[in-house]
This record gives sequence, C-alpha cells and structure tokens, in this order.
Amino acid sequence: MVRYVYDFTEGGRDLAGLLGGKGSNLAEMTRLGLPVPPGFTLTTEACRAFLATGSEPAGLWEEVSAHLSALEASAGRLLGQPDDPLLLSVRSGAKFSMPGMMETVLDIGLNDDSVLGLAKVSGGERFAWDSYRRLVQMFGSTVMGVDSASFERSLAAMKDLRGVRDDVHLTASDLAGLVETYKELIRLETGEHFPQSPAEQLRRAVLAVFESWNGERARLYRRREHIADDLGTAVNVQRMVFGNLGADSGSGVAFTRDPATGRPGLYGDYLPDAQGEDVVAGIRNTVSLSELARLDPESYARLRAHTETLERHYRDLCDIEFTIERGTLWMLQTRVGKRTAEAAFVLAAELADEGLITPDEALARVSGEGLARLMFPRFDASATGAVLARGVPASPGAAVGAVVFDTTRAVRRAAAGEKVVLVRQETTPDDLPGMIAAQAVLTSRGGKTSHAAVVARGMGKVCVCGAEELAVDTGARRFTAADGTVVEEGAVVSVDGSAGAVYAGPVPLVDSAVIRYLEGGRGDEGARGVVDAVARALSRADAVRRLEVRANADTPEDAARARRFGARGVGLCRTEHMFLGERRKLVEQMILAGTDAERDRALADLLPLQRRDFTGILEAMDGLPVTIRLLDPPLHEFLPDHTDLAVRIAAAEARGEEPDAHDVDLLSAVNRMHEENPMLGLRGVRLGLVVPGLVAMQVRAIGEAVAGRLLAGGAPRAEIMVPLVGDVRELRLVREEVRRVLADVSRVAGVTVDCPVGTMIELPRAALTAGRIAEEAEFFSFGTNDLTQTTWGFSRDDVEAEFFSAYLDKGVFPVSPFETLDRDGVGRLVSLAVAEGRATRPDLTIGVCGEHGGDPDSVHFFHTAGLDYVSCSPFRVPVARLEAGRAALEGTEGSDSR
Repeated sequence: MVRYVYDFTEGGRDLAGLLGGKGSNLAEMTRLGLPVPPGFTLTTEACRAFLATGSEPAGLWEEVSAHLSALEASAGRLLGQPDDPLLLSVRSGAKFSMPGMMETVLDIGLNDDSVLGLAKVSGGERFAWDSYRRLVQMFGSTVMGVDSASFERSLAAMKDLRGVRDDVHLTASDLAGLVETYKELIRLETGEHFPQSPAEQLRRAVLAVFESWNGERARLYRRREHIADDLGTAVNVQRMVFGNLGADSGSGVAFTRDPATGRPGLYGDYLPDAQGEDVVAGIRNTVSLSELARLDPESYARLRAHTETLERHYRDLCDIEFTIERGTLWMLQTRVGKRTAEAAFVLAAELADEGLITPDEALARVSGEGLARLMFPRFDASATGAVLARGVPASPGAAVGAVVFDTTRAVRRAAAGEKVVLVRQETTPDDLPGMIAAQAVLTSRGGKTSHAAVVARGMGKVCVCGAEELAVDTGARRFTAADGTVVEEGAVVSVDGSAGAVYAGPVPLVDSAVIRYLEGGRGDEGARGVVDAVARALSRADAVRRLEVRANADTPEDAARARRFGARGVGLCRTEHMFLGERRKLVEQMILAGTDAERDRALADLLPLQRRDFTGILEAMDGLPVTIRLLDPPLHEFLPDHTDLAVRIAAAEARGEEPDAHDVDLLSAVNRMHEENPMLGLRGVRLGLVVPGLVAMQVRAIGEAVAGRLLAGGAPRAEIMVPLVGDVRELRLVREEVRRVLADVSRVAGVTVDCPVGTMIELPRAALTAGRIAEEAEFFSFGTNDLTQTTWGFSRDDVEAEFFSAYLDKGVFPVSPFETLDRDGVGRLVSLAVAEGRATRPDLTIGVCGEHGGDPDSVHFFHTAGLDYVSCSPFRVPVARLEAGRAALEGTEGSDSR
C-alpha cells in the first residue's frame, strides 16, 4: 500500500522528491535537534494522485487523522477545541523552491468559539482576533476563491476609519469587526458560509494547496524556471507558533550570508509582533537582524548558533524562516538560498577556501547563465544625476525603462517592444507576469527577503525594494519622491540594483568589471571579490573540461577579442559578411556578368580583399584553428531590395525619365534569381557547384593568406568548411577543386599549403548519411540553426514572432528550440551523425557552430554526445568555457545544477 503521510521525525533532505523541499528540510532540521514545531507532510505522490483523478487517494485521510491524533497528543490539545485550541498551518512545498507561487493557510482551527478560548489562554484578545482575521482572509481567497482585493479593500477602509497606517494599530474590536465583514464577503460572493468545523478547514486547505500546483502563477513560474509540470507539491501541516503575540514576539527571515553579494555575516529581516507572511509580503517595512540583537539578545544568539549549524550541515548559503513566540525561538523552514549571480561566484570561492566544499563543487555551484549576467553593462557612475530614491539593493544590475504600475500594462508594453520598470508598493505572487516582462522591479516597501526581492533574485531581475521615501499611488499611476518630484507612468527611470538607487531618465551604461577583466584589465577595486571568484571558476573549468571552446568570428577584431576571452580558435568564419558594405558592388558585378571574362574580373577584384581579411584573422588566431565557411547565403541577398528597385524605376518613368540602366539590370537579376523559399534554394555548396570560379576564388584567397603567414614565420591553421552539404558527391566535387587550387597556391608560393576540408551538418539528410559523408570530410561542424529549422520545418525569421509564444504557453516545448537544443529530435540527429561519422573516420574532429554552442544546457548535451568543441559568439566564450567544465563534472559527487 502506498504511504502518503510522513511525520517530520521520519524524513530527511534526501527525500525532497517525495516530501518536497520544505518538508524534507523540516525533517532534516528535526533530525539535527533544532527547535521545529512538530508536524507532518503529505507527499507529492498524494498530490499527483489527486490531480490525476480530481479526488484524494484512498486512505489519505485515515493517514492524516492518525498523524493529527499523534500531534494532538504531543501538544495536549485538540485541533480547534474551544478552550485552548491547537492551531495548524498548511503550506505548500514542491521539490524545487517556488516562492509565493502556491498557497498557504495559517491558523487552521479557529472559529467563532475557539477564538474566544485563544484570547483567554493567550491573554491577548487582540492577538486572537488578528489570527482569526488572517485565517478568514487566507481561507476565503485561497480555498473559497474570493478575490483577495476585496479583503484588502475592507482592511484599508478600516485603517482609514481609525486613522492608522499599519495593521498593528487596529484594536481587538476593529479586528472582530473585520472578521464579520470578511465572513459576509465570503457569503455574498460564494453563497456559502465560512466553515466553522476545524476538520473541514484542514481538509479543504490541503486540497486547495494541491490544486494550486496547477494555478496560473505556479505554471508561469515553472515555465520560467524550467521546472517539470508533473512533479506535484507536498503539503506540510504544522503546529502554529505565533509571532504576533506582542513586543516579545515576532517573525523573520535570515540568510547565513548576504544573498545579493555573498559577503559573510547573518543577513535578513525581522518584524516584531507579526506572523511570517507579513515579512515576505512587504506590507510593513522590517528591521534588520542587528535590531533583533538589541531587542532580544538571547533569541538572536540562539538564531545565530542555529544558522551556523545549518550552513555547516548544508555546506551552502541557507535561507531560514523563524518565529519568536514570547521569547522562544522556533525554526520554521530552511532551504539552500536563492542568490544573485555575484553572490553565487563569491560564495562558491569562499566556501571552497573555508574547506566546506571542494574546488569541483565550487564550479558546480555557479553557472554560465550567472556569468552572462555578470557580463551585462553597469551604469556609468560619472554620468548619474540626482537620486530620486534609495532603497534596499535586492538584486544587482542596471536597467532603464518606462515606469508602469501594474502587471497587465507591464506585459502589454513589453510585448510591444518597450522596456519597462514595474513599480509597486509591494509585489504579490500575482505580479509574476509583470516581473518577468519588466527590466527591473521597484517597491516602496519590503526588504531583502520580501516577495519582490526573492523572486527577482531567482530570475536575475534588477530589483530595489523598500524605497520608503517614494509615495507610490497606483490608482493615479504615479509616484512622488521625497523632494517632491512626481514621476508619471511612462516616464523613464534608471534602476541600479547594486547600489539600491533610482535615477530620473536614462543613465548611460559601461562595461562590467568582469568584462574589463576578461579584456585583460583588473576591473573596479570594489568588484575585486567577484572578479577574482569568476577568474577562479573559469580556471577550474579550463582545467577539467574536455570540450574545446572556439568562437564565431568574421573579422580580425572579433577574433582577437575572442582569444582574449579564452577561445581556442575560430569555429566559424562566415565569408559572406566580408562581402557587405562597399564590396557589395563587386558581388553585383559578378552576378550581373554577361560573360565569363566579366565574372572572372569581378572575382579577381574580390580575391585580394578576402585574402586580407583571412590574413588578419589567421594572425589574430596564430597557432589555433580557423574554420572558414565558404559562401553560404543565396546571391540575391547581396542585391538591392526588389521593391526599392521597382519603385526607383517606376518613379523615373513617371517623371518621363529613362530609368537608370544599372537599376534595370539589377531588377532583372533580382527577378531572375527570385526563389519562393530561398533558404532551401540556390545557396551553400550548390552555389559553388553552379557559379563557376566562386569556390576557386575563395579557396585561393584562403590559401594565399596561409602561405603569406607561413612565409612571415606564423603558424596558420586554416580549415575550409563547405556549407549545406546533403550528399557526399557534392562534397567530393568541391574537395577536388579545393585540392587543385591549394596545389597551385603551394607551387607559386614555394610553401606547402594544406587545409583540411570538412562540412557543416545542417540538413537531416546529412546527419542520416554522415557515415558516407565522412569518407570525404576531415571534420564535421553542426550548424544547429539550420538543422533545427529543417528538422522542425520552422522558418526562424517567421515562427518566433508568429506562434512561439503560444507554443511556450501551451507547453508544446518548454523553451525555444533555437535557444536550447531540442534533444529528442535535433539531438538524436546529432548523436547519430557523431556515431556514424566516427565509425567511418575514427579521428574525425566534430564541433558545433550554431548559436547553441553558447547555450549552457546545450553545451552539456554536446559534451555528452562526444563533440570535440563548441563555437559561439565571442561574448559567450566565457559562458561556454564555464559550462564545458561543469559538464565534465556532471554525475560526479558535488555536482549541482543550481
């Protein structure tokens, strides 16, 4: 028989898949002997069974009742008994942290009778009615579906009536009145009464948490964070402890180190006379934990000791929720804390220095995605103007955008291509779509542990919280700064998440300290810690990785930068980029040539220009391989636009003038070369076989560049790549011409020029016949952009804008296949081609030069598939280096995909 319920004394963190992250960590803290309020966990299997059938699995409530009876016996009280009620919290807890995305209900067990008993036994009438008010509000919105805004309006009206700003200033009588108002709201909106039965409250709350797994915000968060939809959530039922019992009580969130910077020390927020939801919701501004040390030094000392225990045990930054109930400290939750990219690198380095983790574990705990964030530009400090406001630097980075005050407008304006900054008094889980759409989040309330801060850090969004001097008026769609400056919706602001500052208007950007380090400098003194941590991570990655990292570079400048960034060669040099600008005229001459002699003259004029380009790139990458792809796109791309030509000719005729003869010739050529689907037409190897002299000119330019570098004492390693090959016979014909031309160059130059010839595997047929193609190819390079297009039948230029958003929303795929390699389809073709190619030629060098070469997840696939190198844009080279190292550690002890 399947078991669905586990006591906190029975589990541990190794059961996160079954008990969820929260439940497994509560069990782990219980095993460590920390003060955890007792409780039990309903497993993710129970959730999945409920979601599959729409009803709870057989035997579930019998198990719940048995564990509840044991909990009641240990407490010496019954759930909801009138005189001294046992009260419970019901919280979600998925395997992976999803802060605020699913439901929580506190104070289960209170009703019209037990609230009076709670008031009597606690000696706090206001506390009892405050707890009951919270239950009715949470239960009404979470379980019964009443709009939470209705409750908030009633609460705000009561505070306005009493002339107070914070909930804590409402009296017991005020709160009792609110309870009645809330119950009437529920009756009017649902047609049923708030349930007085504690057992019914518990059952319905548990099922509501199960159902919240498929709530809109939870599904959106999972898509954003690439969390599987079939995991389900556990539910944790726990004895309530109360932080809202007066000045000697309170709730807080602590981090064992600063989650924004990684600096050591206990960081977090505390809110006296409050329950935990008040802290993360940001409805009142918190105080720092140093203030807790002054208010309650004994509890602070115990908290510090417990956090040190947890950090040593988990060997990582821990995020901890706690409550102090009349001087008694309770630990309510711990988890490995979300951190910014900067903090991730600094923490990994420091924990390795402290001996808590190994260098390989330190590498496994950082990511290429995080490194990419650290390479983003920062604000130019010398160009910042007056500060509009300062707040808590919750998530670092620099962002500029137009101010918006609600999620709907943020999503709409961002979808229209506008950069926006979401401004709220505080965010709630319902604001997640707006947070995703925005460049930055700014709130006037909350701290480093508020909802906005935690979610923004997890997503890598710029965030400033708790900017108290801002008066945010969402109704009027404006905020007012302390100096009286009014900022209306649509005005542009700049948000510095590293400094916690907000500026009016756009602030110019400069390269980050990490980019300056990669370029050969040391970076800012203030950023030395993160720069050194990045340097150590890259050094370790280079030491353990098997995959080589090359760069896609079309100019000597790109090649030189890529080499500074750690590239070990050029994996893709696109020759068509050398035909743009003023050289386009020469291509036009070649296309318009009426005779072989005219075409040969145009090619002869192009040759020295291409030779000069190749020479510069080979010099920049001296001693390292440079893979040069022969001309790939259709020739008509080098001609003027058909419409522009037709309009110019028609305009001349309308004026009674003779159209320009060159325009007429060009239009004739454009019409002649028109293709319905040019990306599947005359391009790639087909051009080389159809246009006489084109391959010979390019190969001669390459050969002469190589010869020139050899005679100058260099060590050039040019490789010639033939694009869009679908059949081995195409490659054989081109390879014969390459050999002939290089032999002639060698004879004239007096040095041997020998360039390996390979092909791009970018058509399904090439992948399926890779064994035969390898008879002629000395290397393969997967062009995964085109391979993805031709495998899926997608035109990248069209489909991403047309329907990809719908496909992502409907879960057809979790991420664009042009962003991360489709392992099931395109990946199978890659694996097949690797296996068959090496079966024919065991020493076959194989790489990838599509955009996937710099995507972290795809790099891991290419490592597993047995490729020799990945090639990507210069700025993604450090990311690929890091991920290649992490890929080499996958499956070893200490690897971590965080």
